[in-house]
Formats: sequence, structure tokens, C-alpha cells
Amino acid sequence: MSTPPPVPDSGAFDRLWADLAPVGRDADSGGYHRFSWTGADAEARAWFTEAAAARGLDVRTDRNGNLWAWWGVPGPGAVATGSHLDSVPDGGAFDGPLGVASALAAVDELRRRGVTPARPLALAVFVEEEGGRFGVPCLGSRLATGEIAPERARSLTDAAGVTWERAMADAGLDPQGLGGDPDTLGLLDVFVELHVEQGRSLADTPHPVGVASSIWPHGRWRMDFTGRADHAGTTRLADRGDPMLPFAHAVLAARALAEAHDARATVAKALITPNGTNAIPSLVRAWLDARAADEEALGAVVEGVRGAAEEAAREHGVGLAMTNESRTPLVSFSHGLRDRLAAVVGAGGARGDGLPPSTDTGVPVLPTGAGHDAGVLAAHVPTAMLYVRNPTGVSHSPEEWARPDDCHAGVTALADVLQDLLARPAGAVAP
Repeated sequence: MSTPPPVPDSGAFDRLWADLAPVGRDADSGGYHRFSWTGADAEARAWFTEAAAARGLDVRTDRNGNLWAWWGVPGPGAVATGSHLDSVPDGGAFDGPLGVASALAAVDELRRRGVTPARPLALAVFVEEEGGRFGVPCLGSRLATGEIAPERARSLTDAAGVTWERAMADAGLDPQGLGGDPDTLGLLDVFVELHVEQGRSLADTPHPVGVASSIWPHGRWRMDFTGRADHAGTTRLADRGDPMLPFAHAVLAARALAEAHDARATVAKALITPNGTNAIPSLVRAWLDARAADEEALGAVVEGVRGAAEEAAREHGVGLAMTNESRTPLVSFSHGLRDRLAAVVGAGGARGDGLPPSTDTGVPVLPTGAGHDAGVLAAHVPTAMLYVRNPTGVSHSPEEWARPDDCHAGVTALADVLQDLLARPAGAVAP
């Protein structure tokens, strides 16, 4: 009779979570404001660095500001996991940090099982995943993979006009070193990111953990509606060049087109100049976030919004410039790695080579409309994701939540997966 696996130590995760929870949390809303190169960001990075060092891991900062904590000597064939610590404005506690805290707790669990990795294990924390301060999501992973030019990254500005270059330098790092990092990425054999589910696909199932299949294509487009500032009380309607009107048309078009194409389209950020109650604006700058199950539907939504905005701008004598700030194509995660994760999670543990790779395990395999660093890395490294059940589906909000038992199940699943992968030779999991 085989010996049952030891009961996981949930306390390791709970202690990590309790230590991180206050960092960057707004006392009034309960939401988080962890923006890159701010005090809250520095505190979160210090939390990770100290927690990793306490576990005997070798913590390094790469040329783009991403953190890497190594168990074993960094070298080829490494297994990697991790996520991010930054947030959207007034965001939730779990998006990103759950994957980082779970990675640290998984190291504790593997050690408790007596696992000695046969190859290196790396824990990663990527910067500016949300784009909450500088506008480009997954910036740390995009820089590392060479998917964004260093010159563009250095020149990105926040709402106060502070550049990424200045903010990074003020944080004590050298922005002149930004750029592709093949030396680090070339060491990775596989990357697995654990994340809270952003949706309710697992909520009504008995499964606390699911596996990702793909990420919808998505992107962000900036719309600049340029009108003419004037007096709200004395300017005749016929004489106005009011940019709020075509802006409103664009918002309504985004909703209608998303419904028509079973997509997602959101205009949730707008800056109005001069932003006075009794003044017609001279400029409305707004951002469209659009996502769809395939490239054709995404293109139809974006071009439909563009067309509606252009028509309304002409009608009201307003200028329009629409600029794509980021775009991520459809990501299909490594099928071999995805199937391996589903098999390991479905079996309730890592069982070595005797476990056949299969998705016929009952473990849900889910697509998502949310972007992740894993989606950027997938074009360069075999990549997969685990999702932890979200009972409400709410995310990017202070109401974001996952049950403690489900978080513990996520740590166990991640430890099982890492144990299975670490025991295999590099390249053993098919793409």
C-alpha cells in the first residue's frame, strides 16, 4: 500500500499573506495602490526579497527591474513560477500577489516533503504587469522578451508626467540597461503562473483549481478628442466644438459592438481638459480596452469604435487621433505542459513518470480574457497557468476574494506541479 502524501502546512501561506496584506492598502476603500517604483512597490519588493532570502533563495534583480529568486544555482533547464505584485488603481488583494505568495509557500511545501530539486527553480516577480502607472501592461515581461523597445519604455509617463526612466532611477536602478534579457530567459525550460481566476467558471464546480488553455487577444487604444474650450453658458450649441459628444458616441459604440461580437470592450479611464464645470472641454483623452475570443472579432470591435468615433467627431467639428498603445495576440498555452498540469492536479499530486499526460481528468481547462505575464512569455518559453477558484468572479476591485481553503489548494497544486516538473529532465514536456 502506498503511503498517503503528508497534509500540507497551510500556515506557511497564511503567514506570508498576512505580512503582505497591509502593503499599499487604502484604509477607506480596502483596495490596493501598488504602483511601480513607488513607496508601496518598494515595500512589496522588500517583502518578497526578505521572504525569499529567509528561505535561502538567491535573489537577483534583472536589467528591467524584475525580481528572480533562485533555489539552486541559476542555470539551463530551470523551472520557473511567479507573478506580479503591482495593482490597478484601488485593485484587489489577489490579482498577482496570490501567485507570488503561493510560489514562496510552494517552496516551503516542497522542502517539507523532502524534495531536492534536480534542476534549478526560479521564482519571478515581474514589474508593471497591470500598467497601472505607466499605461503599458506586462511591461517587465515585454522588456525581458524584447517585445517593446527600451527607448519607448524609458519615455513612458505617468499621470504626473514622470517618466519610467526617472522613476526607475529614483528607485535606485539603472534605466539605461533596459532591454531583452536572453541570458535569463534562456535558462528557463518551463514557466508556470498561478493566478486567482478572473471570472466564475470554477465557482459552481467542485474544483478549487483549474488550468488555463488560452488568453484572448486584447489591447489598449488611446483616443484623443480635440475640441475648443469655451464658456458653457454663452456659447451657442451650433458654435461648439465639444469633444465630450464624440467621446460619448465612442463609449456607447464600444458597448454595442462588444455585445454584437460576444467580446469585451470598456472605456474606464478618461482625462478631461480643462475639467471645469462651466467650461466646454478642449480635450478628452480616453482609453479603450478591448478583448475578444479571436482576432477577427477583436478587429471588428476596435474598427467599429474607431468608425463611430470618427463619424461623431466630424459631425461635431472635433479632431480625433486613435493610437494603439499595446496589443497581445491570441495566446494558446503549451499543450504538452497544459495537459501535464491537468494530469498532475487531477491526480491530486505528482506521481512521476507513471502518470500519463491527459486532460481527461475532470480538471477544468479554461480560456480567459485577462492578460498575464505568462501570456507574454508563452511566445518564448513553454508556459502554462493554474487558476484558483474565485467565488464571485469579481477582480480588479476591493471585492476580489478567494477562500482560504482554495488558496491552500492552489499552493498544494503548484507544489505538486513543480515537484513533477523538477523531477523530469529539461525538455521532457512536449510543447
